[in-house]
Amino acid sequence: MQSVRASLSSLSKYTEILVAFAVVGIIAIIILPMPAFLLDLLLTVNLTISIMILVLTLFTKTVLEFSIFPSMLLVMTMFRLGLNISSTRLILSEGKAGEVINAFATFVTGNNYVVGAVIFIIITIVQMVVVTNGAGRVSEVGARFTLDAMPGKQMAIDADLNSGLINEETAKKRRQDLQREADFYGSMDGASKFVKGDAIAGIIITIINLLGGIIIFSLQGGMTIMESIGHFGRLTIGDGLVSQIPSLLISVASGMIVTRSGNDKSFGSTFRDELFSGWKVMGIGAVVILAIGLVPAFPTMPFAGMAALLGVSAYLIYENDKDEAKRKVKMEEKKKASSFKETEESVTSYQVEPISLEIGYGLIPLVDEGSDTNLVEHITSIRKQCAREMGILISPIRIRDNLQLDPHEYVIKIKGNQIAKGEIYVNKYLVIDPGTQDFDLTGIETVEPAFGLAALWIDEKDKERADLSGYTIVEPATVLVTHLKELVRKHSYELLGRQETKLLVDEIREKYGVIVEELIPGILSLGEVQKVLQNLLRENVPIIDLVTILETLADHGVSIKDTEILTEHVRHALQRTIVKDHLDQEGELKVVTIDPQLEDLIGSNIHKSMNGSIPVLEPEMITRIFGSIRSTYDEAMMKGYQTVILASPKIRTALKNLIAMTFPDFTVLSLNEVPNDIPIEVVGMVEFR
Repeated sequence: MQSVRASLSSLSKYTEILVAFAVVGIIAIIILPMPAFLLDLLLTVNLTISIMILVLTLFTKTVLEFSIFPSMLLVMTMFRLGLNISSTRLILSEGKAGEVINAFATFVTGNNYVVGAVIFIIITIVQMVVVTNGAGRVSEVGARFTLDAMPGKQMAIDADLNSGLINEETAKKRRQDLQREADFYGSMDGASKFVKGDAIAGIIITIINLLGGIIIFSLQGGMTIMESIGHFGRLTIGDGLVSQIPSLLISVASGMIVTRSGNDKSFGSTFRDELFSGWKVMGIGAVVILAIGLVPAFPTMPFAGMAALLGVSAYLIYENDKDEAKRKVKMEEKKKASSFKETEESVTSYQVEPISLEIGYGLIPLVDEGSDTNLVEHITSIRKQCAREMGILISPIRIRDNLQLDPHEYVIKIKGNQIAKGEIYVNKYLVIDPGTQDFDLTGIETVEPAFGLAALWIDEKDKERADLSGYTIVEPATVLVTHLKELVRKHSYELLGRQETKLLVDEIREKYGVIVEELIPGILSLGEVQKVLQNLLRENVPIIDLVTILETLADHGVSIKDTEILTEHVRHALQRTIVKDHLDQEGELKVVTIDPQLEDLIGSNIHKSMNGSIPVLEPEMITRIFGSIRSTYDEAMMKGYQTVILASPKIRTALKNLIAMTFPDFTVLSLNEVPNDIPIEVVGMVEFR
């Protein structure tokens, strides 16, 4: 036994070579004459592989588990055609085709080849008209819907990644699986044509066998017409059945795999869970079947037996559902009786938290430790993601239940002050229209809280329909977490206190102690460093490269103490980090420039205030400037450009402070912040009209 296992293990190393020889061997089957005993062996192999493929499709949970199926379909089709040609050669040349074909012919036709012919015709019709045609249509529709749904699924993966629900590796795997699934359905759309062509070729070859054998052996072989019809009718039917039965198995397997719904269960498990899950359906079925059995002229015993089986099954399922309902009630009571567990900090602390989340009682299941959508884990992921992407350390986020909120409502607070609120439904899904059409689903209309997009809360039963329609589908926990992450990013500068700044500096001190010792406190205080970091975060500039930031402050902090000017020097040092998120796919920066006269006007009226530099202009002038900015930006957006405002270093800070309240998401860059090797394209100009 050990030697056999060793031999199989050594053969597995050469699988690629063996498969290549096998595929090339199919051509040899078509060209070279084959003895009857070898044809019997290969026909048996063909039938065996066809059965294995059908059984495998019954156990696959997703199409990706059998992604080689389209290629396998082509190989098996060529294999069957090669065997058909070889059997035809034997039938027409020797008047026999081996034991396997003879056995099929004898078993099916018996002594009446007309009956066998009828059975063969029925099998062929079933395969072509029903199975093959249906599988081909499903493959075509599946390919179209899969390709249409790809953008929505990609957005859902990006949303999960941005919210911290999944890491980059998982997101990469999901994107690969999505691409593989689209490739699979696209391949199946074409491969299904092979099955149909195989069935047609089988019919033509069968007719050739029958007519050719009758003509050859009645004229040259010494048989009478009736003898040749009987002999070759039987052989032809046997040959047709040997090829059509494996072809039918492959066609059924093709239909099984392309009609697989994405529930991550095998066909048997789905069959059990869905068909036999409702006691009402089975009970009604038992009553109807029993009533049919009591009708005169119908056999009572078969119907009564089936009714009894369904009735007993319905009763057992009913009792099981009652026990399950009792267990759920007990769990809910236990959950309500237990005190709500607050996370990551002691409940005895009454200091104002930097950031906190309050939820209505209907959202408490989201904090269940045993739940897949545990908010505590997702929030931890957000903190790690913010540290990785923005370079800041977010304090632990406390979650509280608030009975004053609506059941499905949540509130996000920073330093005890409410900055945002939203509403989610635990047992529903949020669908976002990609912008191509109005919603054709039934649900609760809402607005996606993070980005303000029109959305709809739908039930789980409508999820698959929404997916096929191309909507982006988001889980409730993902909606909340995405909203929280966007607010953390937007208000990160408020969350960066002196304590958080000290922690960041202490981490740098371990590897770059010289920089920290030179800068703090000899050149700048910790508070001044904090203000520079806050200025960067206020304009969404990540502070990941803290070493470069501290080195720049050490270089200029000796002669400059103004944190606003120091921030501009740091921005110049971080120019590639700042610009990279604003480049288009070709690596080009689309910009809106400022009219020179307007730059002179702003530059000559800059005044310092507690909130930094700001131009002091007449309200009417400011209104005209804002109108020009808005119209210029709208024109660029209509052309599909994601642009930034490019200003001179002298007025960049003042201009940003001027438009910050009205246009908080507009990015203002200076010429010093664009590397020389980055191409710039001017797509508009802000003028003083």
